[in-house]
Amino acid sequence: MVSNQSHSHLSATLTATSALLVAMSLAACHKGEQAVVGVAQNAVNAEHQAQAAASRRDQQRAEMARVPLPTKSLYVDVHEPGAWMNPFLSVDSGYLTLRITMADANPSNLGQGSLLRPEAARRQEVQLRLADLTVALIALPPGAWRYGRVVAVAESPLAAGKDRRAVRRNVEAAIQQLNDLGVVVEEWPAR
Repeated sequence: MVSNQSHSHLSATLTATSALLVAMSLAACHKGEQAVVGVAQNAVNAEHQAQAAASRRDQQRAEMARVPLPTKSLYVDVHEPGAWMNPFLSVDSGYLTLRITMADANPSNLGQGSLLRPEAARRQEVQLRLADLTVALIALPPGAWRYGRVVAVAESPLAAGKDRRAVRRNVEAAIQQLNDLGVVVEEWPAR
């Protein structure tokens, strides 16, 4: 037979255990609610970031729209990188080389291309990171876009053989950025 004291102790233990289980269940529910709230907040933050990125991309496209659409007849017969008059992008595994040829500031045809006004003097090369490509292209003056909104892209001939995969990934990433800007890509050699 169980004494009253044992029964009372057992009853108190069961009550305490029940209260503990209820408290743990409520805590678990609260943690679950916090997790759901956290996931929802992350989703909202991601949506805001996506909207900001889309807005930034739209703004960049609008800035590039100041450059007219390309005229293929102007460059269809250009097959040498040195003869390309628009921005030319040489892609390596760790950086990009952007070559631009500025327009001749002298409107006269007299002496054009001669020793007094060499084209090579207006050519510039800039090394940049892939992340800076969009900003660099937007910053170019309209005179650097003689063919319109088209960029030649080529894998760097100086890249090591072991870096070819990284170079190709960078080429594809650069082409994606150019496409996002509304820039036509002329890949060299043609694939």
